[in-house]
Amino acid sequence: MSMKSSPTAYGAVAVAIHWLSVILIIALLISGMLADEATDAGQKASILTAHAPMGIAILILTLVRIAWWWRFDTHCEPLGGDPAWQVKMAKAVHGLLYLVVLAMAASGIAMFVLSGAGDIIFGGAGGPLPDFADFTSRIPHGIGAKLLLALFAGHAGAALYHHFIKRDATLKRMWFVR
Repeated sequence: MSMKSSPTAYGAVAVAIHWLSVILIIALLISGMLADEATDAGQKASILTAHAPMGIAILILTLVRIAWWWRFDTHCEPLGGDPAWQVKMAKAVHGLLYLVVLAMAASGIAMFVLSGAGDIIFGGAGGPLPDFADFTSRIPHGIGAKLLLALFAGHAGAALYHHFIKRDATLKRMWFVR
């Protein structure tokens, strides 16, 4: 497998970033829901201690991914045979995934900075965690999580549709072994 993508398959860098992002986004969605539902402050702080660095990691991976596509690599050629609306929808979902991930990172960072939670969780400042509902950045973060989940499900559903129903190479092109 080449480091860079070809017209027929994604390269090792794109594939690695994609699947690492998948794992981190699933972990972020789960840990975010757990933190939101946690009633014990210590448990919530413990979850956020893992959630925040994963959020930063996905932000960095997303920025690296955008830079990789923009400066060093290309996307595979479309396989063809899909209606124009599906091609447009796929491009829209990909663009929205990037946009929502970046917005989630911005709102998460804003929540930690504005609330002082970063100092409490990572700086040893002590004291109780703030009520994140008191901060405006909590609203877009919560909406973003639901939107990210919907986009993620749609993206995965489309990949599985291509693999199991259409039986084309869409999913195989984004894997390590072909």
